Amino acid sequence: MMKRKKKTKKEKFETAKFIRTNFRFLFLSIFLAFSSLLLSCSHGEVHPDNIMLQDKKAGNPKVESYNLKLAARGIRDASGGTINSDYTIGPEDLLEINIFQVKEMDTTVRVSGNGYIGLPLAGKVKASGHTVSGLENLIAKKLDRYLQTPTVSVFIKEYRSQPIAVLGAVKTPKIYYATGSTHLLDVLSMAGGLSPTAGNVCIVERVSPSGKPQKKTVIDLERLLAKGDTRLDIPLESGDIVNVPEGGVFFVDGAVGAPGSYPIKGATTVTQALTMAKGLSFEAMKDSIKIYRDDGKPKREVIAVNYNKIISGKSPDITLEDKDIIVVPKNGFKAILKGISTSLSIGMFNIGKYSYY
Repeated sequence: MMKRKKKTKKEKFETAKFIRTNFRFLFLSIFLAFSSLLLSCSHGEVHPDNIMLQDKKAGNPKVESYNLKLAARGIRDASGGTINSDYTIGPEDLLEINIFQVKEMDTTVRVSGNGYIGLPLAGKVKASGHTVSGLENLIAKKLDRYLQTPTVSVFIKEYRSQPIAVLGAVKTPKIYYATGSTHLLDVLSMAGGLSPTAGNVCIVERVSPSGKPQKKTVIDLERLLAKGDTRLDIPLESGDIVNVPEGGVFFVDGAVGAPGSYPIKGATTVTQALTMAKGLSFEAMKDSIKIYRDDGKPKREVIAVNYNKIISGKSPDITLEDKDIIVVPKNGFKAILKGISTSLSIGMFNIGKYSYY
């Protein structure tokens, strides 16, 4: 049998020093883990209203990206910008009419409700239904008997013939006046884009001249703006109502991969919500999840959720409502183990000629 080689005093000293150092490191890791746990416990019960307040201050990245695309479209507001050559003049439009070298005949006139204007020498002229160039030619023909080759210029000072109402979650909801061939993206751009609370759909309602609803079209804004499906950029008509409903949102906090707010898309369940939040963390208490729901009362309704029972089919997968807050508590013991594991993983133990990672 080989005799064990005795350690020198120097080797004994280095070994003892190593043990003391690593025990201190281990003690410090445990202390830090306990401190972290105590600190988290000292905050007490979760306050859902605080989560709501923080989220309202933050913008919606998806809506912001939509608005960038609307701004890039470069659609001018109905109250200004260049004249659209194919715009059809209609009732209540305000026209500025100039006759070249005959300043006495220059005039500003509003188209009447039945579509006519009155001009010196030309008399009563049907303006409604004509484009700008078409009305210029018509007036020139009527003046041809009085003037030699009259040159007529028509400018539209105010557009009032094609009102389209834009309502809901847009930055400036009001009635806009279309100028020519107008599509959905045009009026959304006129309205300044979507507000941060906008949902994922837009409803276009067409009404009859008497005000009765005729047709409703639901547009998927994600397909239109994010995926660029131009088929959904439908043409609009005078009297159309464009409504952008506010979208639902839920919040996830606690032991999940990505706490934060998420949009409700259709019927979103608890398990789907947790998947959107990058899943449960190692220290999550799966049987003690809570949903805080605003039911209009001073205190929120608290709904207990057992994730394990949902997965096993013993409990229903609850459908979320607008402004629901899911809180996943942490298991204290698992949190300590994770803290120790994380702390030790950054160290390296060297004993003799061997290394342990």
